[in-house]
Amino acid sequence: MRRSLVLNATYEPLSVVSARRAICLVIAGKADLVEADDAVVRSATLTLASPAVIRLRYVVRVPRRRVAPVSRRAIFARDNHRCQYCGNHADSIDHVVPRSRGGRDVWDNLAAACRSCNSAKRDRTPDEAGMRLMRACHAPRTTAWIVVGGTSVPDTWKRYLPIAS
Repeated sequence: MRRSLVLNATYEPLSVVSARRAICLVIAGKADLVEADDAVVRSATLTLASPAVIRLRYVVRVPRRRVAPVSRRAIFARDNHRCQYCGNHADSIDHVVPRSRGGRDVWDNLAAACRSCNSAKRDRTPDEAGMRLMRACHAPRTTAWIVVGGTSVPDTWKRYLPIAS
């Protein structure tokens, strides 16, 4: 399914929606087509280029600091599918401070790990297990939610996103 980037009236990225939803916003007069991809959408009375980027006609108030939601896919994307203890391919999520010791499901406490490192660490902190994180766990940059939502960022979106380069 095709996706479309939704920009605020100020050209700030807001979200990623299906192309169908983007077409509905354009037809309803709530958004303008900024960039189109190579596809064309046809109906009995209308032919429209499939939107890659749309801009809302009104300003949507966005909270000052936007944090991407924590998910398994997001943790793997942040850590580039690499174990944060040994660097091998990661296939599980590790709680740096174990849940049994009050560790929570937050960005700063979750790291991608391979099964062997996750099993070796067990119910201990990295210091107790004699292991060291390759890099500190942290929340991704503000617009990382766009990358996390899919596998790649289309070229037509890159000039509207501060993280895509």
